[in-house]
Amino acid sequence: MGLKTFKGGVHPYDGKELSKEKPIKDLLPQGEMVFPLSQHIGAPAVACVNVGDMVLRGQKIADAGGFVSAPIFSSVSGTVKAIEPRRVATGDMVNSIIITSDGKFIETGFEGCEDYESLSNEAIIKKIQDAGIVGMGGAGFPTHVKLSPKNPEKIQFIIANCAECEPYLTSDYRSMVEEPEKLINGMKIILKLFPNAKGLLGIEDNKSDVIKSLSELTAKESRIEVVPLMTKYPQGGERQLIKACTGREINSKMLPADAGCIVDNVATINAIYTAVVEGKPVMDRIFTLTGDAVMEPRNYRICIGMSCKEILEAAGGFVREPAKIISGGPMMGFAVMDADIPTTKTSGALLCLSEDEVSKYETTACINCGRCVEACPENLIPSRLAKFSEHDDKEQFESWYGLECIECGSCSFACPARKPLAQSIKTMKKMVLADKRKK
Repeated sequence: MGLKTFKGGVHPYDGKELSKEKPIKDLLPQGEMVFPLSQHIGAPAVACVNVGDMVLRGQKIADAGGFVSAPIFSSVSGTVKAIEPRRVATGDMVNSIIITSDGKFIETGFEGCEDYESLSNEAIIKKIQDAGIVGMGGAGFPTHVKLSPKNPEKIQFIIANCAECEPYLTSDYRSMVEEPEKLINGMKIILKLFPNAKGLLGIEDNKSDVIKSLSELTAKESRIEVVPLMTKYPQGGERQLIKACTGREINSKMLPADAGCIVDNVATINAIYTAVVEGKPVMDRIFTLTGDAVMEPRNYRICIGMSCKEILEAAGGFVREPAKIISGGPMMGFAVMDADIPTTKTSGALLCLSEDEVSKYETTACINCGRCVEACPENLIPSRLAKFSEHDDKEQFESWYGLECIECGSCSFACPARKPLAQSIKTMKKMVLADKRKK
C-alpha cells in the first residue's frame, strides 16, 4: 500500500537535521515572565490576580473569558509585577500579566488520576477545560470546545497530527521519540469520550523510526492505528490530514466534526494526558530553537511565559548575525523584529536565519505557468485570486473561492515569478471576512 497524501503541496528544504537529533533539555527561566491574556482563539482570559500578589507555579492567574476561551496559569512562583500591554509574536500589543520569578518554582498542589477509565466523560472534559488546554500546534482553539461536538456518537476518527510538516520544526518529533506513552495514553483518553471512534496517528515517512516505534507500541491497541503519510508540505494541515487519513473532505464552512473527525496535534494530546492523569495545567511545552544563525540549535522544555531572548541566550546566542528571525516555521510563522517576545501556549519554535532569501527575490510578471495551481492543496487558482486582491475586487475574490485558502504559502513557494501570492490572498481574505462581520 502506498503512502497516503493529498493533491497539491510542495517540497521545501526541511532543515530538520539542525535539531532533529538533539534530545529535549529542560530550561528554567531566570528573568521576567510575560503571560498575554490572548493565547487562544475566542474571548481573552480575564486576570484574577492583582499587582503585588504572590503566586505559585501552577496557580491560575487568569480566568476564561467565556465558553470559547481558556484560563492561564503561572509557570513560575513569584510576584505579580504589572498587568499591562506587551508586544507578542504577531506584532500586536496584548494586555499581559507580568510576573517576577523568585527562582524557587514552588508549586501549588495537583490532583491527578491514573485510573482515567473510572472518570466520567464530563469529568474528563472538565479537567481539560480547567487545565487551559488549547490547540498547541498554532491555532489555539480551546480543546474542551473541540471535544464537545453536538453529536459525539457520530465522531468516527480521532486524528493525531504527528506530521510536523513545517520545515525546521522538530519539537513534536522529539516528543514522540522520548515520550511516546504520553501520546498513546492521551489518545486513549480522547477515545474514551467517543466510543464509536478510531484513533489515527498520521506520521510523515521522514520519521520512519517513530512510525516503527509507535506501530510496535500500538500493536495490541485495536482502536489505534499508525497511518504513514507522504512527506510533503502542508501534510499537517487539518483539511489535508483528514483527506489523507480518511479520504473525507471539508471546506471553510465545515468543522472536522461535520466529517466525523476530530484533529489534535501531538503537543495538545500530550497536554490532555498531563491534565487528566497528572492533574497539571498547561505550564510548559516543547520548543524548537533552530536556524543556521543559532550557536546550538536544539529542543527545550520551556516554561510558558519566558522570553524567546532568554531561550536564545541559553543556547549560546548567535553564531552569526541573523538576517531574519521567525516565530514558528518559515512557511506559516511570523517574522519578528527581535527575539524579545514572550512564549505562549501556541509558541512552537524560533527560527533564526543568517540570510533573508525572500527579500532578495525580484518579482516579475506572471507567466501563467500554472505552478501555483498545481501546488495549491485546496485546488484554487492563486494567481487569479491575487489579481482580484490587487484590484480590490472582493466580489470576484469570493466567487472564485478565495475564502477556502488555508494560507499555507505553497503558491508563493512554487511561483517562478516570485510573486507574493499568499500574502495578497491573505490580505484580501481578511478584508472580506471583516466586511462579513460588519454585516
